[in-house]
Amino acid sequence: MINQVFDPFRDRLSRDIRNDLSEALVHCLREQRLDPAREVANRYLAANPAPCYRLYIEERLARYAAVLDRLVPQPKDPLWQGLVLWDAGLFFEVHEILEHAWLHAAGEEKAFLQAMIRAAGVYIKRENGFFAAAEKIAAKALPILEANRHRLAVYIDPQRLITALRSGSPEPPTLLA
Repeated sequence: MINQVFDPFRDRLSRDIRNDLSEALVHCLREQRLDPAREVANRYLAANPAPCYRLYIEERLARYAAVLDRLVPQPKDPLWQGLVLWDAGLFFEVHEILEHAWLHAAGEEKAFLQAMIRAAGVYIKRENGFFAAAEKIAAKALPILEANRHRLAVYIDPQRLITALRSGSPEPPTLLA
């Protein structure tokens, strides 16, 4: 028996589960309830997937519930939501939430959101062993994040993020601590 691994870069089912749950989280945040993600999870779990898929789904739902508990009483600012998701280790979801805001942004705001999406992408790549790609993404994000320290400083110490991206640290920094 082959030991399956959840790998959205090489396995279509992994990618579909990740993407569908992530998209459902957008609806969860809008509606301020976990039901949209539960519906997606239940659809995949009903097919009795291999343990790696089941574990990913159950772990994501638990993280989503914790994030919702923290975000529901807060304003619906996508950057704030992205930072809370970041600290929960939900980097693909950071990408998903900020991308929705990025699509409607323009100018400097659009470039800033893209840099934050790229910063999350660095840790998505690193989690999956794509270290050279992560460094390229970090190099694109850093100048814009540095130029927008003031935007980050409303929520976090921007240097913590900038230093981690510049150093190639495999461990993502906690941003809201």
